Amino acid sequence: MLQPNNYRQRPTGGRQGDGTRINEEIRISPIRLVKADGESVIIETAKALQMAKDDGLDLVEVSPNAKPPVCRIMDYGKYRFEQTKKAKQAKAKQHVMKQKEIKLRPKTAQNDYNYRIEAAKEFLKEGNKVRLLMQFRGREIAHMDYGRRLMDQAKIDLSEFGEIDMDAKMEGNTMLSIFSPKKGVVAAAKAEKSKAAEADKAPKPVTEPMAAGEA
Repeated sequence: MLQPNNYRQRPTGGRQGDGTRINEEIRISPIRLVKADGESVIIETAKALQMAKDDGLDLVEVSPNAKPPVCRIMDYGKYRFEQTKKAKQAKAKQHVMKQKEIKLRPKTAQNDYNYRIEAAKEFLKEGNKVRLLMQFRGREIAHMDYGRRLMDQAKIDLSEFGEIDMDAKMEGNTMLSIFSPKKGVVAAAKAEKSKAAEADKAPKPVTEPMAAGEA
């Protein structure tokens, strides 16, 4: 049998993978059909299904718990593709906050301390939490005040980028502090990187080589 020009093979069988009922799977009648212009009408399901078939599209149940159920006529395959694409984009934009560790010792040299604090700042600017660990070994535990002074200094040095979730606390032979990124820090860091990237792309001025003998 010849099929109309706009005919296409429509999905049939049980519910779709996302639980959506389409076409002959919609057995409740009547339904509320939302048209392309936003107008909605109460209509027999068989009539709505025939309208979808005539247009080479699908009748899709978009709100099954409404009374009557709400349906639309659309290209279900294209609709699912767009929904999957949006979900992937949202997932890509979502930042999962990780926890990074920075380890110090009571006798950490100043240059090593500076290096570790700069690393902690970068972690916070990337949107990660920072666990700052002051580890005491052997007799170092008798000089806990040295370690606490360093932790207090770290609190000051990180104050521009991080907020304290947990202030310095002893756990066994380790003093622990936890910092979270301050509000706006991540966005500011991204804006700064974007500005720097744009500056790199900008055309550089061309300088003419000096002729021999020119000062």
